[in-house]
Amino acid sequence: MIGSIRLQNFRSYSDASFEFEPGVNIIVGPNASGKTNLLEAVMLLCRGNSYRARDMDLPQFDKPWARLDGNFDNHDRTLKIQLDPAADKTFEIDGKVFKRLGYERVVPVVYFEPNHLQLMSRGPDQRREYFDELLESSRPGFKTLAAGYRRALAQRNTLLKHGRGRAAQQLFAWDVRLSEAGAQIARARQDLTDDINQQISKTYSQIARHKSAVELNYQSQFPAENYASRLLSKLQSSVERDLERGFTGSGPHREDFVFYLNGQPAGLSASRGEVRSLLLALKIFELGLIEKARGQKPIFLLDDVFSELDGARRRALVGRLKKHQTLITTTDADSVVDYFAAGDHRLISI
Repeated sequence: MIGSIRLQNFRSYSDASFEFEPGVNIIVGPNASGKTNLLEAVMLLCRGNSYRARDMDLPQFDKPWARLDGNFDNHDRTLKIQLDPAADKTFEIDGKVFKRLGYERVVPVVYFEPNHLQLMSRGPDQRREYFDELLESSRPGFKTLAAGYRRALAQRNTLLKHGRGRAAQQLFAWDVRLSEAGAQIARARQDLTDDINQQISKTYSQIARHKSAVELNYQSQFPAENYASRLLSKLQSSVERDLERGFTGSGPHREDFVFYLNGQPAGLSASRGEVRSLLLALKIFELGLIEKARGQKPIFLLDDVFSELDGARRRALVGRLKKHQTLITTTDADSVVDYFAAGDHRLISI
């Protein structure tokens, strides 16, 4: 858990400090007051990167540096971002300096914000990113695996853009790398899909208050048991087409995830309320998955989500918050406070 944080030259904060309780913390303020910036700062200290900006965009305008200091229940950590002479980011944990946070140094966090409610309707890029980030948070080594795949894909695409002469000589080596890494990514995605399907129908039915069947389908291009060999064969047989269009048309980077609600694609048939129940069930699964994988409860960050949920779904969410340290932002304290008993929460005004 995080006990306190100090923000210097970060986003809208010149120098500000906040203290948090172990339970529910309700952060109240008008629009554009810095509520989301505060959640972003907590996430940066916990997992090392922002979900919405590059490092160089985090210091205040015209300021050459930014600094975040956090006090956690078993250690202190500091993040420094220095722009001059070159963008540089360092972490200091109990006096030891690191350039990045490895899996073992990340504090688990689950983040929920209104844009997640568009996960069903947006393109496959957003869904791949969401589920891959979930794997990075819960499976050691997946982040390195995914980064290696992206590098190999970039190299292959560069060769394709240079034309037939150079590409023909070097493509095979990159095809092999892509096939091997791609098979591991596809296997991890399928395992995650299977885990979600074991629980999500029950959780969704509890939230929606009626029995429903929910299924997540990972639309892989090839069967898991021979994914690597099938992808390698496809890459080699599609070289001419890939050369014409200048990019690689097969692999995990072209696959998708689709939710089905009572046998129908949720992105096409689900109502606004059903989509909210589905995403809420997914976030509840995420809390449990990360806690099981890491052996500690994640911090739960909720950015103005209560305004997107009706009373029944708010109560369903509140019922899950009591076991986690939670930071909730809102412009209307009454819309959140009414769902908690006295002494179960702390109000933080910005």
